[in-house]
Amino acid sequence: MDVRTDVRRAEDFDGWLAARLAGTGAGADLWAHGQQAVTRAELGEQTARMGEVLGAHGIGRGSTVAVQLPPGFTLLWSVFALWGAGAQVMLLDPRLTGTETTRLLEVCEPQFHLSSGEGPLRVVSFRDECEVVVTPRPGGLAARTPHRLVQFSSGSTGLPKVIGRTGPSLLAEIDRFARLPGMPRRGEGVLLLSSLVHSFGLIGGVLHALGSGAALHFPRRPHRRELHQLLVERRLAAVFGVPAHFDLLARSDGDDVPPALRLAVSGGEILPVEVFERFERRYGVRIGQAYGMSEVGIIAAGLAGAEPPPAVGVPAPGTATTVTGGTLRVRLPESPYLFGDHGDRYADGWLDTRDLCTVAPDTGVLTITGRADSVVAIGGLKVDLTEVEAVLAAHAAVTEAVVVYGEAIEAHLVVSGGARVSSTELLAWCRERLSPHKIPKAFHFPRALPRTSNGKLIRNRELLHAAREAPRQVAFR
Repeated sequence: MDVRTDVRRAEDFDGWLAARLAGTGAGADLWAHGQQAVTRAELGEQTARMGEVLGAHGIGRGSTVAVQLPPGFTLLWSVFALWGAGAQVMLLDPRLTGTETTRLLEVCEPQFHLSSGEGPLRVVSFRDECEVVVTPRPGGLAARTPHRLVQFSSGSTGLPKVIGRTGPSLLAEIDRFARLPGMPRRGEGVLLLSSLVHSFGLIGGVLHALGSGAALHFPRRPHRRELHQLLVERRLAAVFGVPAHFDLLARSDGDDVPPALRLAVSGGEILPVEVFERFERRYGVRIGQAYGMSEVGIIAAGLAGAEPPPAVGVPAPGTATTVTGGTLRVRLPESPYLFGDHGDRYADGWLDTRDLCTVAPDTGVLTITGRADSVVAIGGLKVDLTEVEAVLAAHAAVTEAVVVYGEAIEAHLVVSGGARVSSTELLAWCRERLSPHKIPKAFHFPRALPRTSNGKLIRNRELLHAAREAPRQVAFR
């Protein structure tokens, strides 16, 4: 059955999920990791077994459960079991520090906390199974809203926002993904590198595959050689990831090309043009983009990569967008935020993405040109810090750049191994390419730039300086 028809016929998200877990094709591999494969029948059995365990702890319809497990099979069938029981699932990244976890638990007040019992993880490689520790939280509150999934914004410039997704919202996004031309189909293999606790990996990856019949493959380690070998040896048709993954793949040795690879899709942040071009030269496939945000899910896509970045494709089917005051807005029936006053983001049925956007008049292709909150005023003149970043990133010695504004513009740069570059040289580079008021007044050269838990670069000045002073003690989300 076509997944779009299936979505439309399902009475609700619970019904859709139950139908997929009990669907046909029980003997086919659904997930694969290393030498272990999980069939649809095994997924149904493991989900039912986990449901019994969680039910013995008193978890049922209307329960609120914070899930903080490492990426792996256990995480997935735990989430499916909770949804099957009618619980509200709050996904927490396993890399959060104890302080960050406590803060989110205090805000959301779940009744239960599922963890592996290991504490904050530094390395989050995919694993088959892990222990599940169920911790009741006295005083936790039952679900106060109909939301089935609760997520948290990346918080690259501030505290994470709490975002709720209803069953109809999840179904609508599954449908949007299914209607995108070129999405993986039944019988195809997908190398899924995107985070399972964020929308693209969970919904565009896991739930789409569950509905379409595509098989997901997970790497043991995010090493370029292993990623390339998986694509070649397993004849995978698609790879989903973030720009850093495609940068790794584009640097893989040799000239062999995966025989079945037809689709590469990047999400999470804008893809650097250099990575886009290098990957195409290496694999003969253009990287497409899936542009979205936790509050909405998928907003626009150009899976074939017909337009190079920063173009992100056309609005996804069923998505209404408009550009007002230079920023992209998305039509939503209700505010996605569960706590706090975010009237500056959502008003009159429209969510302001805060992304600066232009629309091609002939094709409707959206191009994201920067962030509205990256624009600062200096001496009455406006400066888009992302423009300064792009100029610095174009220097041969610079591999990553983040530009922020405090008392003056300052640049935090990672240079390629062995490269020697001075502030004087970079000043001369900028003077050739930028107006005087756009040139950074300070340059910092950390060994690595801090990132959020889902791989996005931190663009908060205080956090950047804290990382330079105590890189081993400070964690960022």
